[in-house]
Order: sequence, then C-alpha cells, then structure tokens
Amino acid sequence: MHKRVTLYYIAQVLLICSLFMATSLIWTINENPSKTYRLSFIIPIFLAWLISIPIILCLKRKKETFRYISVKDGIGIVGMSWIIISLWGAIPFLLSHSVNNYTDAVFETVSGFTTTGASIFSDVESLSRGILFWRSLTHWLGGLGIIVLFVALIPNVSTTSFALCSLETTGIGSDKAKPRIKDTAIVLWKIYVLLTIASVAILVYLGMPLFDSICHAFGAIATGGYSTKNASIGAYGANIQWAITVIMILGGINFSLHYFLVKGNFGKVFKDEEFKWYFVLLAVCSLLIAVILKNSSITLSPLRDSIFQVVSLMTATGYATTDFNIWPQSTKGIILFIMFIGGCAGSTSGGLKVSRFLLIIKQVFRSIVKMIYPNSIQPIRFNAATLSEKIVLSVMAYFVIYLGLWCFGSLILLATESCGIITAISASISALSSVGPGLDAVGPTQNYAWMTMWGKWTLIFLMLAGRLEVYAFVCLFLPVTWKK
Repeated sequence: MHKRVTLYYIAQVLLICSLFMATSLIWTINENPSKTYRLSFIIPIFLAWLISIPIILCLKRKKETFRYISVKDGIGIVGMSWIIISLWGAIPFLLSHSVNNYTDAVFETVSGFTTTGASIFSDVESLSRGILFWRSLTHWLGGLGIIVLFVALIPNVSTTSFALCSLETTGIGSDKAKPRIKDTAIVLWKIYVLLTIASVAILVYLGMPLFDSICHAFGAIATGGYSTKNASIGAYGANIQWAITVIMILGGINFSLHYFLVKGNFGKVFKDEEFKWYFVLLAVCSLLIAVILKNSSITLSPLRDSIFQVVSLMTATGYATTDFNIWPQSTKGIILFIMFIGGCAGSTSGGLKVSRFLLIIKQVFRSIVKMIYPNSIQPIRFNAATLSEKIVLSVMAYFVIYLGLWCFGSLILLATESCGIITAISASISALSSVGPGLDAVGPTQNYAWMTMWGKWTLIFLMLAGRLEVYAFVCLFLPVTWKK
C-alpha cells in the first residue's frame, strides 16, 4: 500500500464531509443560540479543515503519482475513509452532550453512515434540530456511498474511480449505466438527489412538517431508519406510511435501474432477474405475515402493517409503525429471513442482496444435478449471461464469510451482554445487514443503550463490515494489505 496515496484521498473525503456538516450548523444556529451547540459543529468542521487542507496542499505537487492506485491502495482509501469519517462524525454528539461517552457517539455515527439506524437514544425528540439533522444526513451521505460521492465531486480521479467504487458498492455482475464510472457516479447522484427532493415534496404535501420531511426522506431513500419521532413512522397517518413504503422500495432497487427507467429503457428494467425476485420476495413475505396477523387479530391494519414492516426490514431501513416484537413467533422467522437477504445489489439497502441469494440457490441446484449427472455441463446464468466460475466462487466465499461474521457477532454478544440468544442473533444480523431494530431486547420499541462497550464495538465492527460488503473492511486487518 502507498501511504501517501491513501492519505491524499482520505483528506479529500474528510474535507467534503466537513462541508456537508456545515448544513447541520445552519440548523443549530437558527434554532439554538447556545454557544455549546454551535461549537459542537464548529470544532469538528475546523478540525477537519485543519487536518485535511495542509495534507492536500502538501501532496498536491506530486498528484501525478496518484493517478493510478493498486487494489491495496483502494482498500486503504475506502476502509480508512469510513473509519475516520465515523470517528470524526461522532464529535458533535459528544460536544453537544447528547451522549455520555465517545463509544455511544461512535455507535450512533457509524449506525448513521452505514444506514443501519440502530440507536442508543430512548428520546430522540429531546435532541436539538442540528443533531437530528446530522443523524439523518449521515444516512443520506452513506446511502449511495461516501466514496461514490467523492468520485462524483472531485475532478481528475477518473483513472482511480473504478477501483474505489467497486470496493464500496459491489454485486455479482455490473451493468454500467455509463462507460466511465465517474460519469456513472455523477448520474447516480443526480438521480439520488432528485428522488430525495421528490420524497420531501410528497411528504410535505401529505402534511408532514418540512424539517421532519427532510429527515425522513433522507432516511427512507437511503434506507437508513433514523426518525425525528420516538414512535418512528407510527407517529404519522396511513397516507404518510404508504408514501414512506414506496420511497423505501425505490431505495432498495439497484440505482442503475433507476437510470434506465429515466432513459425510458423499461425492457432493461423489467427483464432484470434481481428486480423481479426482489418484488416477488416482498409480495410473498408481506402476504404471509398479513394472513398470520389477520388470524391472530393483533393489529387493526394487518395488510398495511405487514407490507410496511416487510419493506422496511428487507430494504434494511428499519422504520416501524408497530411493535413486531409482539407478533406471533411464526412471523419472526420470516423477519429474520428478509433481514438476512436484504435488497438489490447497487442499492442503498444492506443484507446479503437478492442477486447473491439467487446465485446461491442456483449453485445448490447445480450441485444436486451434478451429483446425478456427474459429466453434465451446468452453467449458471444471471440475466441471460453465463457467469464465470470465478464469480460463483467469489459469491460462495462471500456467503461463508457473511455467515461467519454473523456467528462471530452473536457469540460475542452472548459472552459480553446479559441477553438471550434471540437478542444476540437478531442484533448481529441487524448490524451486519444494516437494518437497525432486531428482536427481543433490541426490538423496534427498544434501543441499544443498555449494551456494554464491548457489545457496542462489536456491532460497530459488524455495521462497517456489512456496509463495505465485507472484503474492503476485513482486508484492513490483514498485514499483507499494509505492505508495499
């Protein structure tokens, strides 16, 4: 790894994020004249400039050596950027006295940037607007990707952009919306911004206050889950709940497909295998839970509650309109399943991803057929294209690592926290899949404040690993990554 290259790009990422943090300072100035609240944003912004600008200026003269980066450099830039931004982004929570310790501040910030939505706050309505806006803004920045934003905004990085973006947003295949990844990043962010603006406008039209509309639009389109209300989306009426449901569904779709929709290439979208199965899974799981809820008479709106929660959990948003912790046990198995699967590759959602799940199922069936017909040739196809064995093995390896991290997190939580196995396994998969709420002691009406430092740092590790699709984060802990 080339340390100067890594440092140069991380400094630029930090500078960009500090400019976005300034928008939270504006809300703080308008709402609260307290010097403490203002300094809680001014200090980290000044600190980011103090660190990043000298580094950029010092290394700028030799930027010609930074035009090409290796895989190790990319891992360092992406992984360390997320870690540093998370540690830096926690400062406002600590300085504003919104939290009691730095661990809680980092937990809340990492949960925001990774669009997990797990929180240590029991009363979010007591927080200042500046802090509430920063929480939601971390969702929005992390949703499509901090590095993708960096590639879209910074000129002269086209030669390195593919290596960076591929580490932050991965899938089993890649249909590029544009031949150059920098152009793709710009197009995707334009669509992302337009969807956000449209979401805000719809929520305001339906009666949600402007500030709440902005925060919830950030959380819904980025599939994050932070709310400005203690009751989450349950604090609003049916029309707003349906609107949020649609926004979350859009956030869970591959953003390249959004581009094709804008261009009018509907055939490309509706022929996409992952797109079709994404809606099939949403529909089947929603109907199953709706039937179970109707028979149990737990809720007055079984269909609406079922659809909202299935969409919220499968897209890894984590918003809630009801306490699904009290639902029948049969629904909880479905809940864990959809939390594990997640949304589409290339979307803002978390989880294993529908495309990987489909490929694993195909590989299982191929293995069965090969046992019966050992000499037969059974290629695996996805979207009518034959996948190479390298891709298949990569997905299977990813699946094994994903399961390993889930088990690792669950065992650590069982060892360090006073919790049951349901709490441990649901909290672990919730963090790894960037969902937010889990079951039992981490249900939708609960929070993570009760956990010890060890439990919170375990979940922080899982949230970052899950958001960076495992490889870019886990490789940071391998000594070979740091060697030239």
